[in-house]
Amino acid sequence: MSEAVLAVDLGGTKVEAALVDPEGLVLPATRRRAATGPTATAAELTDAIAGVIGGALTATPHGTALIGVGAAVPGPIDEPNGRTDPINLPVLHGFPLRDTIAEAAGVRPDSVQFRRDGVAVVLAAQWLGGARGARDALGIVISTGIGGGLIVGGRALGGNAGHIGQMQLSGLIGGDCLGSRTMLESVASGPNIVAWARERGFAGRTGPELAAARTAGDPVAAAAVQRCAEAVGQAIGSAVALVPVEVVAVGGGFARVAPDLVGRIGAVVASNPLPYVASTPVVDAGLDGDAPLVGAAALVYRSELLL
Repeated sequence: MSEAVLAVDLGGTKVEAALVDPEGLVLPATRRRAATGPTATAAELTDAIAGVIGGALTATPHGTALIGVGAAVPGPIDEPNGRTDPINLPVLHGFPLRDTIAEAAGVRPDSVQFRRDGVAVVLAAQWLGGARGARDALGIVISTGIGGGLIVGGRALGGNAGHIGQMQLSGLIGGDCLGSRTMLESVASGPNIVAWARERGFAGRTGPELAAARTAGDPVAAAAVQRCAEAVGQAIGSAVALVPVEVVAVGGGFARVAPDLVGRIGAVVASNPLPYVASTPVVDAGLDGDAPLVGAAALVYRSELLL
């Protein structure tokens, strides 16, 4: 009999679930996705979570045993109580998220490995992706929000450790004084980068539209991508100055807004005046965009690494 983990990835615009096998392969026939978003009600969110989990489980291949549930969620997180309070999903504040996932999956709440999405992504990158085998790594998720996670001494730090999206930036980003909006997430997440571009004449509304405009040579779109790179690179420099790592792995949907975004982030880090920071490689988390789901499964398959 084969085995699989039910992986759940909840973000600011969608919730996704799928079965992942012990080799880290997402079973494509089991993948289900539903929209979330900042205007979703608690009932709509509950239905979306139940729908994708139920759909994934219904598609379980014959002879496959479910050995666990891993949930990757946006932070900041209240890990012991199974709750989270992300800025971009206010409906989740006070919402019994782990209990809802457990009920939909038909398991006890205390059997769900419930961690921030940044922890999941750094586990995925260290297991099978761009940070494979690293004992000290920082993972970053650039999406509707910005999350992060740390592996230190071969162990993934729990709670809100490494939640880089809430890091305060300083000085000028791309020549623009940020004023009071100084958190990395408020500057460089997908919606905030698109909003910045729209204030300067960009007509689109989404990350894919920004990516297309940048490819077509739109200077505002190009400046927006560079703004993202500079903000994320500055935050990485501060984080790595505090906790040196072997590698920084960058993933998330908005990380694909430009094929050279990760390289541009790396160039900003390489300009840091501290040699041990400047020499830190910045790589794509890899896994063809499946890092959040693979990482959610890794919460079960590699649970011995969790602190």
